[in-house]
Amino acid sequence: MKFKRKLSIELERLEGFKNPKIMLEQYVTPPSLVAEIVSKVSLIDGLNRRVVDLGCGTGIISIAFELLGTESIGFEIDREALEVARRNSRNAGVKPDFILCDVRKIELRRGDYMVVMNPPFGIHKKFADRIFLEKAMNFGEVIYSIHSAGSEKFIRSMSSERGFSVTHVWRYLIPLKRTYSFHEKDFKQIAVEVYRIVRRS
Repeated sequence: MKFKRKLSIELERLEGFKNPKIMLEQYVTPPSLVAEIVSKVSLIDGLNRRVVDLGCGTGIISIAFELLGTESIGFEIDREALEVARRNSRNAGVKPDFILCDVRKIELRRGDYMVVMNPPFGIHKKFADRIFLEKAMNFGEVIYSIHSAGSEKFIRSMSSERGFSVTHVWRYLIPLKRTYSFHEKDFKQIAVEVYRIVRRS
């Protein structure tokens, strides 16, 4: 509990998106949720694998793992967001590898990678979440991925088709800050699911 709270406080200092883009479904992942996921990774898988974050945004997931001594790579298509991620990493005193890249063009060979990501939910761009999962399954051995509530059937089906298994599903209510002009409230609670997906040997 102490570990998660301390990490969450560190992550709360990071900058968010300056110009969030709705078609990229850019929202800041809550620091408390990132700390929760990092804690689960630490307990279940350890922190020895290199972490890859697809669609890293302002870098919160990559930076969280780097703060604990785990090497991380963040891929992001939005140059502005990546500039914030690099500034955040400097301010946090860590050095993740941040790469400007369309997720569909990432070429990583299958290896001892752990993917930890908060992909687009596919609400504003249909099947965006599928694109991220497919890419993660190309090279990752273990995947932790955040999705909108009600995604379990789709995630399990896709995982099975690609030679993976869902081992854990955690459900959370997270605070979503007002980010876009169509948001009517300063905060809204939304239900999300975090999946742990592993490659079958």
